[in-house]
Amino acid sequence: MSAISETQGISREAPTRRGRPPGTSARTLELIALRLFSERGFDETTVDDITAAAGVHRRTFFRYFDSKVSVLWHGFDVEVARLRAALEGMPDEVALMDAVRRAVVESNRTRAGDMAELRTRLLLITATPALLASAAPRYEAWGRTIVDYAAARLGLPADALEPLVIGRATVAACRAAFDCWLAAPGSDLTRWLDDALLVLSTGFPG
Repeated sequence: MSAISETQGISREAPTRRGRPPGTSARTLELIALRLFSERGFDETTVDDITAAAGVHRRTFFRYFDSKVSVLWHGFDVEVARLRAALEGMPDEVALMDAVRRAVVESNRTRAGDMAELRTRLLLITATPALLASAAPRYEAWGRTIVDYAAARLGLPADALEPLVIGRATVAACRAAFDCWLAAPGSDLTRWLDDALLVLSTGFPG
């Protein structure tokens, strides 16, 4: 896919012998898959293509991943944990929406070293219908972290209206920020996130 050109940091070198080379890991397979998805397209890349490039058997791939789709979400639980930790570290005296904004920005700032990879991943997801469908439960899980935090701060059940609104509105604002970041290569993702969530903190103009 020529539209996806930013693959800095994704190695183009891969082992060529079959079997499981020393050091083959989920992360190694993930990076090889991301490179192939970017070069050929997600739908056009098969599991056999990935394993051939990695020099491993299919059973090695399926030891780590359920499917091609799951490769794109490898490590997502770490993202959720990073956000949860940032929220838990917010002082109680910080206003709720300010705390959410700061935690989201902080949890994304800590990933500054892999922004090129993140851009590649997001461009793949937004360009591929099958991947867009897989994003919904991940966004829900990420937003649920916000919901649970807001519910605890407000002393409300997690299924109450206010926490749900805060969690889902935060997800929507962050998705808008990511869209703007993808459309402006070289810009600062955390600035987009901060600006988007500041709107939720202070209210919409007009």
